[in-house]
Amino acid sequence: MSGIIVHEWIAPAGGSENVFAAIADAFPDAERWCLWNDSDRLDPVHETVLTRSPLRGRKALALPVMPTVWRHLPKRDADWILTSTHLFAHHARFGGPAREAPKLVYAHTPARYIWVPELDVRGDSIPARLASRILKPLDRKRAQEPVAIAANSKFIAQRIADTWEREAEVIYPNVDVSRISIEPQLGARDEADLNALPDQFILGFSRFVPYKRLDAAIDAGRVSGLPVVLAGGGDDEDRLRAYADRVHPGKVHFVLNPSDALLSAILRRATALVFAPIEDFGIIPVEAMAAGTPVLVNATGGAVESVVDGVTGAHVHDWSSDAELRAAVDRAITSDPDACRERAKLFGADVFDRKIREFVASHT
Repeated sequence: MSGIIVHEWIAPAGGSENVFAAIADAFPDAERWCLWNDSDRLDPVHETVLTRSPLRGRKALALPVMPTVWRHLPKRDADWILTSTHLFAHHARFGGPAREAPKLVYAHTPARYIWVPELDVRGDSIPARLASRILKPLDRKRAQEPVAIAANSKFIAQRIADTWEREAEVIYPNVDVSRISIEPQLGARDEADLNALPDQFILGFSRFVPYKRLDAAIDAGRVSGLPVVLAGGGDDEDRLRAYADRVHPGKVHFVLNPSDALLSAILRRATALVFAPIEDFGIIPVEAMAAGTPVLVNATGGAVESVVDGVTGAHVHDWSSDAELRAAVDRAITSDPDACRERAKLFGADVFDRKIREFVASHT
C-alpha cells in the first residue's frame, strides 16, 4: 500500500521533526510533504507553495494562510495519509485519488496558542485571542476528518477530547534511548569541560527560555545544598545568571550549547535532572532516565507518564514550596539507576516504530 506522510514544517532540529523522521523510517516508500523544509536530513520532501513565497519560515505571518494552503494540495494517488501535526497539518487535503484515502493523525498537540494560550505566550495577546475565535471552530471541524487519531501522551489525548471532541489512542514519541545508554566518546575539549564540573550536581537542560523554568533547577540545588549545572543556551541566560548569583551564589555552572557527546556525559554524571515545564510529553526526562539519572518533573503534563514517582524520580506539585522541593530531591536521588534505565526502554525508538506501523495497518 502506498502512503503519504505530512508534517507542518521541517526545522533543522526539533522533537516533532525527530518523530516525523521516525515515521519516514517506518514507511520509507511513502511520499513526504511539508509547508517548507529547512533541513537536509529528510530529503526528498515535497514542499507547498509557501516555500516559494516571502512567508517561508515566517511562521507567525504565514499562520493565517496555512489552513488554505493545506486544503489545496496537488493531485496524488495514495492508499492512506498520515499527518504529524502540532498546528494545522491535520487539515491536509490532496487532489486526485488521494482525496478519498483514509487520513490518520499523529498529534503532538492541538495548536497550543489557539486552544491553551495560558501555556503559550504566542496566544496570549488580544490579536491572537481574536483570531482563535475564528480558528477554533475551523480546527475542530477539520479534526473530524481523520479515521483515527494518535496522541503523544495521555495528557494530549485529554486535550484532544476537550478541544477537538475526538478520542485518541496514545503512542509515545520515539526517544533515542540506545544512543544515550552508550558511553560517549569525548574529545579533549569536551573532556576538559566535563572534568570542570562537580562530581554531584542537579542538572537543568533545555533552551534558555522562560517557559522551560530552569530557575527551578537552581532552586532544587539551593534547597538541597547541591551544585547546579545548567546546559543549553538562549536569550534567558542573563536572567538565569542573575538569579543564580542571588539565590545560590558560586554554586551554578553554565555549559553553553554542549555537543551531543558532552550532554550524554553530563546526563550520566548528574545526581538528578529537574524538568519543571508543563510539556506535552517531555523527551528530555526519558533521555535522563536512559542515562540512569532520576528526574524531578512537573506533576502536571505529559512527563508524569514516563517518570514514576519514588521509583525513577519525583513529581512536584508546588515548585514554590521549599519543603516539597527538598523532599522531591531526597526522593529522586534514592532512585535505582537500573530502574531508570529499564523505564526508559519503554519509550525507545523500536517501540514507536512498531506501534506507528500497527496504527496505520489497523485503520487502513
